[in-house]
Order: sequence, then C-alpha cells, then structure tokens
Amino acid sequence: MAAKGLVPGLPPAAILAVVVVLSQGGDANAETAKKTLEKLPPPLVNGALSAQDLHPAVLDVLGPMYAADAAISERVLQHPAIAAETVAVMATTATEGVCELIATNEERLLAHPTIIEKLYLNKNCRMSTADRLLELAVRNDIELAIPAFAQAKQAIQGELIPEPTPERAFDDDQFDDVAAKARELQLTDGEDTHELNPETGQEEVVAKARPLHAIWAELRPAAKIRFLSVATLKQYDSRGREIGEERYDVKALRMLGVRDANPLVAVAALNTPGISDAEIVRIAGLRNVAEDVLREIAINKEWTRHYMVKFNLVANPRTPFGHASKFVLHLRESDIKTLAKSKEVSGAIQTAAKQQLARKGK
Repeated sequence: MAAKGLVPGLPPAAILAVVVVLSQGGDANAETAKKTLEKLPPPLVNGALSAQDLHPAVLDVLGPMYAADAAISERVLQHPAIAAETVAVMATTATEGVCELIATNEERLLAHPTIIEKLYLNKNCRMSTADRLLELAVRNDIELAIPAFAQAKQAIQGELIPEPTPERAFDDDQFDDVAAKARELQLTDGEDTHELNPETGQEEVVAKARPLHAIWAELRPAAKIRFLSVATLKQYDSRGREIGEERYDVKALRMLGVRDANPLVAVAALNTPGISDAEIVRIAGLRNVAEDVLREIAINKEWTRHYMVKFNLVANPRTPFGHASKFVLHLRESDIKTLAKSKEVSGAIQTAAKQQLARKGK
C-alpha cells in the first residue's frame, strides 16, 4: 500500500517521501513505487510542494519528472529545499518554457555554473537565452565546461545581448530553422558537403547541402558554434533514454562547420564532441579551410600521432610553414620525394623536402 502511495494519516510530503524511498530498493515494492511516481495524482504533488519541510530527495525525483511541466516546475524551482544539482538535472532535459524559468535565477546560475552549461547544451533552450547565459558567465569571468568555450566566448564579446522577453526572438526561430534543415541532411559514406568544380578549380556546396548552407550562412557565429555543440552531443529524455530522432549527420555538420568563413566557427567545429581521427585526416587535407583550423590540428599532439595527419598538413599549402616544416622530418622517404617534385605544395615546403633528402644523401 505504501508503494502505491496509500498511507492513511500521513501528509502528502511524507507519503511522497515514503514512495521515493521504496523506489530505491530492488524488490517488487520498488517497481510498484516507480510506477506510482510515474502517475502521481495532482493533489498529492501539489500538497507535497506546499510543505516547506519537503525532503530535498523528493525534489530530486519530482524535478526531472516534471521538467516538461512549466506550472509544476515553477513550484519545484522556487521550493527552498531544492538542491542546485536537482536544477542542473532539470536543465538537461527541460522544455523551452522550463528553461526560461531556470534561467531567471542569476544568483543560482552564478553560484552553480553547471546549470548554465546544461541549459546552453539543451536543444530546447532558446538561442537568445543561451546568448544571455554565455554573456553572464563571460562577464563574471566564469569558465564553462562546454565544447569550444574559447571560441564561443570570443564570438559573444562585443555583441548586443537583448533583455529577455516572453516572445521568441528572431534568433530563436532561425536557430530552429537550421536544426530542421540539418536533420534533413544525410550523406552516405564517402560523400562530403562540398565538391570540386573541375572547370573553376573551386569547391562548391553539393545539392544535398544547399538548403542547410543557405540558412547557415545567415546564422550568427555564436549561434553556429552553439548549434555545432548541441547537434553533435547525444540528447536524452528525463529518464536517461537517448532521443534517436534528434540525431544529425554529425560528420556532415562538422565538414560544413570547418569550412566556415569565420575562423572561430571553423575551429569550434574541430572541438565538437566525438570527432574521429579519420575526420581529422580529411580536414587536414582540405584546401579551403582557415589557417587557424590547420594550426589547431598541427599543435594537437594526439591528432598528429597519425602519419596521414602529418602528411596532409605538410602537403596542404594552407598550413602555416612553421607548423608544416617540422613534420617533414617525420615523413617517409618516398613521400618526401613526392613533395619535393610536387607543384601542389608551397615552394618553401618543396625546398624543405629537398633539404631533407640532401641530408639523407638522396
């Protein structure tokens, strides 16, 4: 009966506490209690939230459960017993409206930056709200543990951040439009977002990627950086289950990102979660990326452990010579000979290759 929330004589707060405790066990009563928590009657929830002495552990359960219910979430968030850790869990899966509620308490956000991080990486959080949260952290010299924070920090500086409003801003709708177009972009193995035009010798966006590229080009750098982070992270619901339908072709998005005209966005694409060695090899050989991207790869000891990364950096004429030249020493003799004769590399690299062959007496 207790596992079903049927405890005569106890107030709602105590009944919920009993159900929560029983749900932590490993027997049949625990399963019953978990089912009870999934279908709590509104009077029991409202009664429990009215109790000032409600145990924080109960709020730990209620918070994530009702992260999609703005009315109940507002009462949970305002309860004096709520722990910052509970708010952070709610921020991970909260709906747009609940994200707005969490974002209003700046004192709590500054004391617990993890909440800012969770909101920033929550796909439901408005872009305009994410901007304000990022600006709040930067203004207060708080370092956030989010992908490409250094680039996001630079992108937000100098921008005019509007005050929060009940209505969605243009940036919010534009961010969602990019997400919708990105979900439609699915490339097969070996495909890229760009292809070489044999007539002009320039790379052009492939037909599949043009709808996304068209709106991507209009997106602000700060929004691009956040989208790359959100889109490449796995998303989970309130029960910890991965939301499969929200996944994107992350490799395609990264290849689009590293080619961005803004170096901050391009470097941010490199720092997105889950980037593979194969992707780094490919990016190191691209001829239409910013020098900052190639420099970032060149100084990363983990990436440059791979031979093809080193070779592609040396063979890429856009790689700064100071970085490319140091890898010449690590190349195979046959590849050095190829580079010494190649017209596709810079003259400085040709000279460096010839000098290395001369040292070897070749």
